[in-house]
Amino acid sequence: MFDEKGVSEICRVEIKENDFGIWHVYLEGVKSGQIYGYRVYGEYKPEQGKRFNPNKLLVDPYAKKLTGELIWNKAIFGYDVDSPDQDLSFSTLDSAPYVPKSVVIEDTFEWGDDKKPNIPFEEAIIYELHTKGFTKLFPKMRDEDRGKFSALATKEIRTYLKWLGVTTIEFLPVHAFFGHQKGRERTNYWGYETLSYFALENGYLKNGETDDFKRMVKALHENGQEVILDVVYNHTLEGNHLGPTLCYRGIDNESYYTLDKTNKRFYYDSTGCGASLNIQNPNVLTLVMDSLRYFVQEMHVDGFRFDLAATLGREKTEFKYDGAFLKTLKQDDVLRYVKLIAEPWDVGYGGYQIGAFPPRMAEWNDRFRDVVRRFWRGDDRQIGEFASRISGSSDIFGYNNRNLWSSINFITAHDGFCLRDLVSFEKKHNEANGENNQDGNNDNWSSNSGIEGLIAPQNIKNKRLQRAKNLFSTLLLSFGTPMILSGDEILNTQFGSNNPYAQDNVISYIVWDAIEKEGYEFARFARTLIKLRQSLSIYKMTHFFKGQREEKSLYKDLAWFTEKGTEFTATDWQDMSRKSLSLLAYDGNDLLYIIYNGNTKNMAWKLPLIKKMKNFELLLDTSTTFVVDKLESSEVLYIPSECVIAIKITR
Repeated sequence: MFDEKGVSEICRVEIKENDFGIWHVYLEGVKSGQIYGYRVYGEYKPEQGKRFNPNKLLVDPYAKKLTGELIWNKAIFGYDVDSPDQDLSFSTLDSAPYVPKSVVIEDTFEWGDDKKPNIPFEEAIIYELHTKGFTKLFPKMRDEDRGKFSALATKEIRTYLKWLGVTTIEFLPVHAFFGHQKGRERTNYWGYETLSYFALENGYLKNGETDDFKRMVKALHENGQEVILDVVYNHTLEGNHLGPTLCYRGIDNESYYTLDKTNKRFYYDSTGCGASLNIQNPNVLTLVMDSLRYFVQEMHVDGFRFDLAATLGREKTEFKYDGAFLKTLKQDDVLRYVKLIAEPWDVGYGGYQIGAFPPRMAEWNDRFRDVVRRFWRGDDRQIGEFASRISGSSDIFGYNNRNLWSSINFITAHDGFCLRDLVSFEKKHNEANGENNQDGNNDNWSSNSGIEGLIAPQNIKNKRLQRAKNLFSTLLLSFGTPMILSGDEILNTQFGSNNPYAQDNVISYIVWDAIEKEGYEFARFARTLIKLRQSLSIYKMTHFFKGQREEKSLYKDLAWFTEKGTEFTATDWQDMSRKSLSLLAYDGNDLLYIIYNGNTKNMAWKLPLIKKMKNFELLLDTSTTFVVDKLESSEVLYIPSECVIAIKITR
């Protein structure tokens, strides 16, 4: 137990009770605000997987709040970092002055009439943001709110989000990760190095108030928007065998982590981050489920996106569709009613598992991202997969009672190029990370229209803007659930970085005051597209297209047409040089006709012959040069190069 400043140790209490492998103690009179930590005694035999060291003060895995900084000092390691034996040695240094400590808190927050929006997945438009990056430079913001949860509860930001029309805010990790502290070679800005699964990141709390998060959630709910958390239950901040001893490693290394089968000194790692959390262990699984339920029941969040979710489905290092974690999620009475999204891969053997997660879970669809980028870059041999992705990816998700919304469609995300950089750079520029530009993905499927970088002649800028509109339009008009990267709607830049995980600065921040004229115009364009999608009943469908005509229906639910007004044949699909197509989708009410012209030249385009449909309304033209007074079925149109045209057809 520590004093109110968390500096001086005031007493130690021996925990003697152990039931079913759980050590526990009741301390009468402990009040809210009490600071404490654990010291766990046992053998230090890394080669046997045992890493107990009572010289290391450990965080309570169930602590709802942490205090203090993580200072990168040799004392935080369980071994003597100066020893040539590395982690086989034993450290006698006390880590207490250098590590965060647990705090007892009492929940007194009044939720009042808070109501979750409960937006159906098929109506959701997800907006991925970083708490600090989104709010740090937002205009007309009080300095004490910048970079904090409290900023997102302000009228200024809520008004903007409401105006834009997004329904679901997905936050990059907010669990405590101490990513803003100095002393490490590189700062962890994104937050994918979790230390606690209950406590919030202190850097996002104004005056250390955990209620800031609750006020933010309540305010966003009042705004009609949901809150989804990106959660990292696959690994922790402790890393591999040379990492620090801060919590789980010191409490019970063999239980919390998956150890190497041949040498327990080392870890099995399917995450690329040092060690995989052993979610197969019943107590570890309970910890994760308790964390999820806590954030739903006590923090009122509306769902979760699971980072490297393939790791969570592994049983004895192999991914299982019916693994313990996935089965537990499915039967849980609390979690079965919130949005669940999987990042369906990890870096381990057999780690790419897109489409393999159970019903009720949506999945990030990187195949959508890649083929849409390639199509608008002008690559050959893309037409077949492009058609599959924009129509909902039924070849991936259309089985096992899954729904059309199961595909989380995205063009950009926190990891990779943002939209403006995607059309301005052909090579990654991660030099600021200090890794000689070796980090980050080399396959970006990007195009700079002839000149590398943001500075370019106006004609090049015009081409880039056109391609950005095409990419964004394809995202919003595709079937599945769209996810937008925050800042893309104003053409924010990361200066060519496709891996700014370590950049706690303007590379990662949205620089609102630097928005150019094109950015303001693009924001209005994005808002219009979102409103357009929300106005069309066909995007509220939950079942996949069959490409067939229902009984008593004049039209197929989905059909593909060439520029000749004829339906696609096998020959058309096999044309490797084809860069254009159109779809006609029908939900029993209206017909939606969309033309995707990826050619670099204008095209004569004949509308398909559509029975009993006479009213044609132009909904979208990304070229802004397509002119039409009155359309009629079978009319020949002249479609500008590299553009998207959307037409609504009614009786």
